[in-house]
Amino acid sequence: MQFALPPRKFSHPSFSESKFSPSSSLRRRRLQSGAILACAAITVLFLLTRIYSFIFTDRPPAGTPKVVVVTAFDAVHTPVYTEKIKENRRDYASRHGYATFFPKVTDYDLSGHPSSWAKVPAMRHAMTKFPYTTYFFYLDQNALIMNPSLALDDHIMSPKRLESLMLRDTPVVLPDSVIKTFSHLKGDRIDLVLAQDNSGIAQGSFVLRRGEWAKYFLDSWFDPLYRNYNFQKNEGHALEHIVQWHATILAKLALVPQRLLNSYNADASGAGAYKPGDFVINFPNCDMDGGKSCEEELEPYFIEWRTQKAQHKYT
Repeated sequence: MQFALPPRKFSHPSFSESKFSPSSSLRRRRLQSGAILACAAITVLFLLTRIYSFIFTDRPPAGTPKVVVVTAFDAVHTPVYTEKIKENRRDYASRHGYATFFPKVTDYDLSGHPSSWAKVPAMRHAMTKFPYTTYFFYLDQNALIMNPSLALDDHIMSPKRLESLMLRDTPVVLPDSVIKTFSHLKGDRIDLVLAQDNSGIAQGSFVLRRGEWAKYFLDSWFDPLYRNYNFQKNEGHALEHIVQWHATILAKLALVPQRLLNSYNADASGAGAYKPGDFVINFPNCDMDGGKSCEEELEPYFIEWRTQKAQHKYT
């Protein structure tokens, strides 16, 4: 028996439902236009954000000090001695609109290494605490600022001034290091300023410019490899090592005459011996066996500084 095939059905969609209808085409054009406008708005907003960030993000807030004086204190000295040092730093900072930062050595995990290493994390800490400050001036606790009229940013760190002070093509470690300072550096490219003494780089007083390079330098200096190497002069010899053998660091370094930044007490010999009018006096050998205590070394210079201050001889 044959069965008839079912009748064929034909679909006749209305014109309004066709994909070719004018209304659906209009909707698509509107959606496309809206998407283009949204993309354009997002792009403009992104560009404005980048421009705003470039112009304003790095602008220091009002009241930001241009220089922070950093000194890390340990417990080897009496509270009286420590307060004298802090008074000296605060007086200098207040004259020039600077700030001070006085951490304790015990604030940092030195893993049993000598307390003199604390200067490195102390500077890193200061850069975190004062993120917009331009210069960080580290000064050992066994040192005094003797001429507070000298503003650090003008006395040394002004680019033109620094160019006139830099020791070019000079052995990094006296007297005969084969590694020498670059002769072509410009003052505005310098991020680290140090002085030398008769035995090497004098790191009891130095200046560091804020930036990513400064963070890299401090992290490199504090590397556990160097702290565990048992250099004879600890962080001092570690510093001399990385300065001489890492061109990335040497390329940002300026050495200046010692008396500009880190004169030594009257018992010192050579060109670095303190003379009245010098910026800083340091007592690098105090508290050593057979020598004077740091408090004995400090006292006559502290009296001189305080007397000069009382007589308004510093302007």
